[in-house]
Amino acid sequence: MGALMVIFSVQPKQRRKRQDSVEDELELSAVRHRPEGLEQLEAQTRFSRKELQILYRGFKNECPSGVVNEDTFKDIYSQFFPQGDASTYAHFLFNAFDTDHNGSVSFEDFVMGLSILLRGSVQEKLNWAFNLYDINKDGYITKEEMLDIMKAIYDMMGKCTYPILKEETPRQHVEIFFQKMDKNKDGVVTIDEFIDCCQNDENIMRSMQLFENVI
Repeated sequence: MGALMVIFSVQPKQRRKRQDSVEDELELSAVRHRPEGLEQLEAQTRFSRKELQILYRGFKNECPSGVVNEDTFKDIYSQFFPQGDASTYAHFLFNAFDTDHNGSVSFEDFVMGLSILLRGSVQEKLNWAFNLYDINKDGYITKEEMLDIMKAIYDMMGKCTYPILKEETPRQHVEIFFQKMDKNKDGVVTIDEFIDCCQNDENIMRSMQLFENVI
């Protein structure tokens, strides 16, 4: 969970004054689009009040406007994966966090997604992963969508990270995964097929950790 967690967290050496904490709580209590604020976020996520304050401080420092746009996402990932091209993966990830598809990610969007990825159940994480792979959000994953995500991850990691990989490696992985997941052979993977296959295949679950490690 490196890139987002490092960017949107307070560095240990930074000393925060009590006044800063008070201001953070006041702002969180009136976080835009959610008048219930901090209490609502505490109830809807697995973060404590203190953790929400720390995450908000980092979020606010990086995004004073209160929202993250796609260009910011791409800038973050380009910093953490300079050996590759992170722009495509950042685009897909941004769309997964942007749950209301309005072209921006609010603090609420961010912590709701992060709560699932860091502390959600296996089922919740797989639901989130399915949404990432379902690029056009039609409720199905096609082989082309899975290939697009896989290529984006390999592009981001860069050839210097995986020098022995050949160009066809992402396609080979997708062929294996898709064949296992598409139980009824109708050319698409439903969320039930996706979750059932992932939960019952240790190799796929291990491969999914590559996805988790680049959040």
